Amino acid sequence: MRMAIRAVLWDVDDTLFDYGTAAATGLSRHLEAEGLPDGYGCAQDALDAWEGLTRRHWERFAAGLTDWEGQRRDRARDFLGRPLSDAEADEWFGRHVRHYETAWSLFADSVPVLDALTEYRHAVLSNSSLVHQHRKLTVLGVRDRFESVLCAAELGVSKPEVAAFHAACDALALAPHEVAYVGNEPDIDAGGAMAAGLTGIWLDRQDRGGRPDLTRITGLHQLPGLLAGHTRFGAPDTFG
Repeated sequence: MRMAIRAVLWDVDDTLFDYGTAAATGLSRHLEAEGLPDGYGCAQDALDAWEGLTRRHWERFAAGLTDWEGQRRDRARDFLGRPLSDAEADEWFGRHVRHYETAWSLFADSVPVLDALTEYRHAVLSNSSLVHQHRKLTVLGVRDRFESVLCAAELGVSKPEVAAFHAACDALALAPHEVAYVGNEPDIDAGGAMAAGLTGIWLDRQDRGGRPDLTRITGLHQLPGLLAGHTRFGAPDTFG
C-alpha cells in the first residue's frame, strides 16, 4: 500500500550528521591538547568512557533530571574524576567543543537524499537543544532545507515520548499519519514515531537487523523508494 506521506521528520545525530566520528575525533584532539586524564590506561579507554558517560547523562537529560548545561558539566566532572565548579566545567567542555566542531560532517548520503525528496516537506525533531542543532545545521549548509527544528531542551519533552512527535507534527500542521520519521535509534526514533502514529523508519547504518517489527533501511539512498511505495521497500526488516 502506498503511504500518504507529505513530510519527512528527521533525527540529526548519527542520521544526517556523522556524530560518532565527530565525537571520537574531537575528543581525541582534545586529549592530545590537554593530556590523558588520570585513571585511563590509554586514549581508547578514555574514548570508551566518554561514550558511556555521554549516553548516561543524555538519558538523565531526557528524563528531566538535569538541564542542557547540567548534563555537560556532569559529563566533564565524571570524565575527569574530580570536582569542578560550574565555570571550570564549562571552560573544559568549551575547549572540547571547539575540537569536536572541527570534525563536523554530514554523511555522504545526506544531501543527495534531501535533493531526491524535494516533493516532501522536511523538519527536524532532536533530543538536543535548538541553539546547538540550529548552529550545526547552519554550519553544515543544510539548515534551510528544514521548515522547523524542534529540540527536547526547549520542548520540555524528549523522544520517544508521544508528545515530542506530536509537537513536530503540529509545527508542520499535519496529522501524524502524514509524516514519516527517520532516525538511527530503533526504539527512541522508529518505535517512538510508530507509537505516536507516524511512519517510523529505522536507519540501521550498521546493518544490525533483528527488529522485524520495524521498517528498516541501511542507507538513505533507500528512502525515496520506500516513501514512493515501491513494493520491494516498506516491508519491516527488509534490507541488508
